[in-house]
Amino acid sequence: MRIGVIGCGTIASALVPRLARDGHDIVVSERSHAHSSALSLAHENVSVADNQGVVDRADLIFVAVMAEAAEGVLTNLEFRSDQSVISMMAGASLADLNLWVSPANAPAILLPFPNVATPGAPVIAMGDVMALRGMLEPDNLIYTVKNQAELDAALAAQAVLSPAVAMVEVASMWLGDRVADPAAGEAFLRALVGSNLMAGPCAPLLDALNTTGGYNQRLRQHMQGGGTLDHLTEGLNTLGGSIRG
Repeated sequence: MRIGVIGCGTIASALVPRLARDGHDIVVSERSHAHSSALSLAHENVSVADNQGVVDRADLIFVAVMAEAAEGVLTNLEFRSDQSVISMMAGASLADLNLWVSPANAPAILLPFPNVATPGAPVIAMGDVMALRGMLEPDNLIYTVKNQAELDAALAAQAVLSPAVAMVEVASMWLGDRVADPAAGEAFLRALVGSNLMAGPCAPLLDALNTTGGYNQRLRQHMQGGGTLDHLTEGLNTLGGSIRG
């Protein structure tokens, strides 16, 4: 496929290697220069152009600019009626995007994460996602939401990643002070948490880790007693109420 990427920040720079390994002809916008240059040097099927050059050379275009700047960027470009435009912006609606890229069609939103090039990594998608399935599955898990409210909820819930990583980091630092090889200790904890979560649903795993008097039960009860899980729910409610506001 001939794929264009307008905007070349962190997330777009993570998606391009994922698409490049499938042999697509990809052109990325020159901003940010550091990211676009690195991508073109690393992949022979990735080139760099200005925004209009990206549009001219692509049939499928990913837009990954800041949502508040999108209208100004996109309405100054000339799109074709045979093009499809995929939004990678959480703060812009498909209705708005279709207006900004007319006469092209904007069928879907795709929100990947920095690990999108890792096999099994999830992405969030909304709209007509058939083309995305053809490009990303089975290497990526596509979590499809039905409407903007579900998208907002998913964006709030995914923020659990940062506190989860912070908890593993704290445990790793604690362990590192008590073992000869701190790096190996951190690797062990990352593998422990990651592999167990990937093995199946949370409820059976929590039940299996609920041995009376066991280390896992005791630590979880200590954290529950301190209000950690209540604080998590409060934080999600705050995020969920502020995303569109």
